[in-house]
Amino acid sequence: MAQMVHLPPMKPAPPLIDPGRMMPFVDPLPIPEGAKPIGKRMSPSGKAQIPFYRIPAREFFSKIHRDVPPTRFWGYGDSVPGPTIEARSGEEILIEWPNQLPAKHFLPIDHNLMGAEKGLPESRTVVHVHGARVPPESDGWPEAWYPPGKSATYRYPNRQDAAMLWYHDHAMGINRLNICAGMAGLYAIRDSFEDALNLPKGEYEIPLVLMDRMIGTDGQIYYPVSQFPDAPWIPEYNGNATLMNGKLLPYLDVEPRKYRFRILNASNSRFYFLSLGNGQAIQQIGTDQGLLPKPVNVPRLDVSPGERADVVVDFAEHRGQRILLNNLFAPLMQFRVGSRDVADPSALPAALRPIPPISATDAIRTRQLTLEEVDNLLGDPLVHLLDGKHWRDPVSEKPVLGTTEIWELLNLTEDPHPIHLHLVRFRILDRRPIDIDAQIYDRKVVYTGDAVPPEANEAGWKDTVRVSPGASTRIVVKFEGYAGRYVWHCHILEHEDNEMMRPYEVVAPAK
Repeated sequence: MAQMVHLPPMKPAPPLIDPGRMMPFVDPLPIPEGAKPIGKRMSPSGKAQIPFYRIPAREFFSKIHRDVPPTRFWGYGDSVPGPTIEARSGEEILIEWPNQLPAKHFLPIDHNLMGAEKGLPESRTVVHVHGARVPPESDGWPEAWYPPGKSATYRYPNRQDAAMLWYHDHAMGINRLNICAGMAGLYAIRDSFEDALNLPKGEYEIPLVLMDRMIGTDGQIYYPVSQFPDAPWIPEYNGNATLMNGKLLPYLDVEPRKYRFRILNASNSRFYFLSLGNGQAIQQIGTDQGLLPKPVNVPRLDVSPGERADVVVDFAEHRGQRILLNNLFAPLMQFRVGSRDVADPSALPAALRPIPPISATDAIRTRQLTLEEVDNLLGDPLVHLLDGKHWRDPVSEKPVLGTTEIWELLNLTEDPHPIHLHLVRFRILDRRPIDIDAQIYDRKVVYTGDAVPPEANEAGWKDTVRVSPGASTRIVVKFEGYAGRYVWHCHILEHEDNEMMRPYEVVAPAK
């Protein structure tokens, strides 16, 4: 007879706000301020003076809604999201990231997780610019954290195409808590090619950063814990309130003309399925690493954690209307279209940025790498692994700088995982269903259906890919930029903090 397992009761959640009962669209959508350099410093090469920024991480309070008390955040500068960094392709900058956080964390740390052992500073941090091609010492290595009172200065060469990147905390073992607390912001790279397309710009280019949070009636962020008192980690975090640029259910006044929206899913775990309430299609023009070859008509925009989407919405035919942006059937914000005719000198070209065709024959090797979930006796997730390995196992992926590889990601779990590779950009080749049991028990890849190419709006350069459950997802990657240690991981932050992150090393070619 099986022995009964007696668990302590779950700690009850505090009373949470109910967005469905709140007055919607009473707060304007905030637009993050632009970061400004505080001077110039000599570049590490010693050849030129380059812009120098100082962006501290600190605690502050901000109202997410007119009727909710101020919320405690940890963030960059004094806002969530933090200030937007604007850089030009090929123009190097330096950023100092001081840690000015309080000594004690206000969210629950699980000291069983890798890199979160007892005795470490609770409010340690390190910054990663997601999507940036940077030398390894400036990438935000998860174990290169530093405590309050310290800082790190990183170099960003910006030698890459125009794209909307983002920066966020990457401290080992508490990354999910720090980002949940608000530590994220946008990093835009511009170039002359994109400038010449005459897309909507200036006040007509709007960032939309989605972050869902559990918010109590006292206005404070709540992070639940497991039923195990000494192991509070939970496998996913999904909030009752989705914040848009730090506000709940905001509105945006728009003119009847084209707007460009730069969308980022900065949530810990939540996937978004976005659409306009009037049934109007969204024109997607770019993805994580820049522009698509041409606009793609998207009735519903799916965005995984860590992914970005660059879209254009034309309000010209909707004068005087109120249009909702929904996640499935739940409203996130409201567009209020003006009634007065306006000039619109911007363009939505039929052709955007040419992208060379991809071929599997360009790759010098294929790596088959598994995504796995190890359950405890109760059937709950205990740990998430990449290729069956833990963070501190020896490095097993060592691509050669300048070479191209195919990474075939085999998802043996029941959930999609957004997989992010640092340093590089890649293209999606295809997805294909597999026999999970054959892989688990016989270590054989058995395909159970045809390969399906990526959707048209995924056909550009990516740095984060949705890996479907029970399927193979193949990406083709050129390892260019720098030699050194980087990481690849799931961007569901709870998974990343519990072993679903691995180092890889780009090695210099033999002479």
